[in-house]
Amino acid sequence: MSLLVWRYSHFLLALISSLFLLIASITGGILAFEPITVSVQPYNVASLDEVSLNQAVLSLNKKYAEIIKIEVTEDDFVIASVITNEGEINKIYIDPKTGENIGFVKKQKRFFSFITNLHRSLFLKTIGRVFVGIVSLLLCFIAVTGVFLLAKRQGGFKKWFRRVQDSDFNQRYHVILGRWLVFPIIIIGVTGVFLSIEKLSLLPKDYLDYSWNSKHSELVKNKSLSGFFETISLKEVRSLTFPFSKSKEDFYELSLNDRVLNIDQFSGRVIEESYYPFVKLAARWNLILHTGRGSILWSVILFTASSSMLFFMFSGFSMAFKRILKSKKIKKVLGENECEYIILVGSETGNTYSFAKILYEGLIKAGKNVFISSLNEYTLYKKAKHLIVLTATYGEGEAPSNARSFEKKFKTSIPLNNINFSVVGFGSLMYPNYCKFAVDIDQMLASNPKFKSIMPLYKINEESKSAFEAWIKKWSANKQINLSLEIAKPLIKKLKTTTFKVVGKKAMNLDNTFLLKLDSLKNIEFNSGDLLNIIPKEDNFIRQYSIAKHEKNILLSIKKHDHGICSKFLSGLKIGDSLGATFKTNSNFHFPKKAHSIILISNGTGIAPFLGMINENKSQIPLYLFWGGRTKESLKLYKKYIDGAISKKYLSYFQEALSQEDKKEYVQDVLIKNINQVCETIKNNGVIMICGSLSMQHDVLDVLEQISTKNLNQPLSDFENNGQLLLDCY
Repeated sequence: MSLLVWRYSHFLLALISSLFLLIASITGGILAFEPITVSVQPYNVASLDEVSLNQAVLSLNKKYAEIIKIEVTEDDFVIASVITNEGEINKIYIDPKTGENIGFVKKQKRFFSFITNLHRSLFLKTIGRVFVGIVSLLLCFIAVTGVFLLAKRQGGFKKWFRRVQDSDFNQRYHVILGRWLVFPIIIIGVTGVFLSIEKLSLLPKDYLDYSWNSKHSELVKNKSLSGFFETISLKEVRSLTFPFSKSKEDFYELSLNDRVLNIDQFSGRVIEESYYPFVKLAARWNLILHTGRGSILWSVILFTASSSMLFFMFSGFSMAFKRILKSKKIKKVLGENECEYIILVGSETGNTYSFAKILYEGLIKAGKNVFISSLNEYTLYKKAKHLIVLTATYGEGEAPSNARSFEKKFKTSIPLNNINFSVVGFGSLMYPNYCKFAVDIDQMLASNPKFKSIMPLYKINEESKSAFEAWIKKWSANKQINLSLEIAKPLIKKLKTTTFKVVGKKAMNLDNTFLLKLDSLKNIEFNSGDLLNIIPKEDNFIRQYSIAKHEKNILLSIKKHDHGICSKFLSGLKIGDSLGATFKTNSNFHFPKKAHSIILISNGTGIAPFLGMINENKSQIPLYLFWGGRTKESLKLYKKYIDGAISKKYLSYFQEALSQEDKKEYVQDVLIKNINQVCETIKNNGVIMICGSLSMQHDVLDVLEQISTKNLNQPLSDFENNGQLLLDCY
């Protein structure tokens, strides 16, 4: 079954049953809370496996004129229906060891009784039970389709609990809560279907089939009634109904967990026994699982699962609405056959359309004729000269839902004109098939002689707006178009910060770069490669700095910019000063301790996290650091840390590339010089880490792609998908 079918099945089932699910989830959450209120009552006063049925009977006989029935609840409460010496009939909770009355059994509260009837039948009796059964079945289908959609999104069941890519609140927690609660929801649905069918008498009849069993005859041979009851613990008992009279035709009816026994009241002989039919046992366990009786933990899980369905409905419909809105809100000025510039979008959530809109509006302002559409709507564009594809990847490298028809349409449609194309992929490095669909699109277009690539495939991690802005600058420079763009920065209104004290500062060099060492006033766990979020007082925009962990302190490498509000603020700090900031864990860019060898590549201040990582190499695995800077003076800022790591044999090799010395070199040139080491690292499951500017990243990736293709006969994406390439560039 295709992803699209799963998705629409999931949505349509939820839409069809939404009203009834709303009622069921609210009432179910309330009813799941009821067993919790019962379970916390102080009526469980003894370990039932240590108390015999005979002990309970004897203790009650001493205190009451007559015993009608003894019951053991799922909560291990013992209930006795008795006639007091005053002739009153009472139903009470008892201490089975002493027979003491520890509380009166009360009828279900009217509120819970009302909710129960609403939940079970909608006050429509048989018709209502049919509706409830159908809705329970639909809930099962919704949950099952959700399981497959989640598995697809996470890259398979083995990666079920992998970190969820940051996105909007509804989408993120629809996934997070879903993967924890989908199986309890399936249990709720399945048990709901079973109980509805049972109440509608559609299951096989569950009459008890009594028969004589010689085993029991031997069990109670030469034993009195009390002797037989002594062999039964209360843990095994559901109920014991006492004889109505002293007549030989009346007997004890003892219900155990798996069977019912009729016992002679005088001799203790088992007259008849009947094991519960499967349907009867299944009904009991379905009721326990559906209601949470007997387990506070399971009741809490049911309450959480039932309540969460309200959020699932809201978030699901919200995501669907946003997806439609984002794909429709771009007003098309001209038709598909009137435009030179064609923007095609592949998006699962609609987020990619936000980036496409920025480019679309920028080209319109520049006076270009632009048409925008989804990849599914690909056709022959009569006047097209430029094609830009912006696409996300879904699941394990699959096409988003609005791009699934593209390949088929592309192969059957021969372009009328020669078209220049560019492809931008959106994804997350936490997934092994990072931007795979964008790679497929790029290769597909390149294979057609009518299409010519004007720029290498560009990948954007975690919907980075700065990365997208960098691509637009490159693309517009290539096309010689001056684009006026409005790219909003991430605005943070409230941020709970931690106070950090400046404990060290290294003077600014000729590149206007300096080092800052901070010490947290709280005991905070962090690693080299994590991010420090700083918001200057002058505005509300986050600045992120990749950090190094050095002697339990935070080490920052900062370049002061003439118009940089944050860098100016940080450059003005002195030892002893304090600042407020917060951490963001960046677990996808931590030192890979299990790798056989590692190559670290950086330029400028991007070296910062590596200054901490090189000191984590206690096992002295082969570790190589390639760094690009301007001059020899630029290197002096970091030389102490590099030399120290080399002397401890934590760092195997270091080579700089200086762009403003007599022999101009860039870090990608160093890679070519060390091509053998690069090949050896990739081939032997080593890891390459890149940190620095986005322009450097793409230049380095181009070189690595060439090395991988020519020397290893494999595309770089194969090793990237294997987790051997880690990026953190801005």
